[in-house]
Amino acid sequence: MRNTERYRVNGGNSLWHIYKTVPFLKVVKNFIIIQVARYMPFLQMKNWLYRTFLRVKVGDETAFALMVMLDIMFPERISVGRNSVIGYNTTILAHEYLIKEYRLGDVKIGDGVMIGANTTILPGVHIGDGAIVSAGTLVHQDVSAGSFVGGNPMKLIYTKEEMEERARHDQFFKDEV
Repeated sequence: MRNTERYRVNGGNSLWHIYKTVPFLKVVKNFIIIQVARYMPFLQMKNWLYRTFLRVKVGDETAFALMVMLDIMFPERISVGRNSVIGYNTTILAHEYLIKEYRLGDVKIGDGVMIGANTTILPGVHIGDGAIVSAGTLVHQDVSAGSFVGGNPMKLIYTKEEMEERARHDQFFKDEV
């Protein structure tokens, strides 16, 4: 289950209440920074923009590929550990506006995480250290440290222990050749 805060709204869908939840100028500033960073080829500059202007927590040596879309309303609720890779065209959301409510949730991505291209990460999700998320995955629940997940809906492909066993197996056969 995702860890989100839920806020009920009255009258119209929750998106009609957007500027009661987020100041208009904050959205404009975030939009501009995110759009510039999406096309920025320089990883250090991109991380600096995220840290300085959006207050995203970004660890050292983390790489955001081209076209990554961060949450435009609440980017400060996103944290990515060190030495992680966020794949091309990934979307990371910390909010969702529904008909009768909106939800907010912190997204925490650990150290040494690999997120494949075209992945969507929903609010309130925690991805543990060393996890691998396959390309095209909808991450709708927490991912355990060291595990390998993928698909839509997301499913566990390998646990940390199975991944370690496969690595030992592959190394054994590599040494034999």
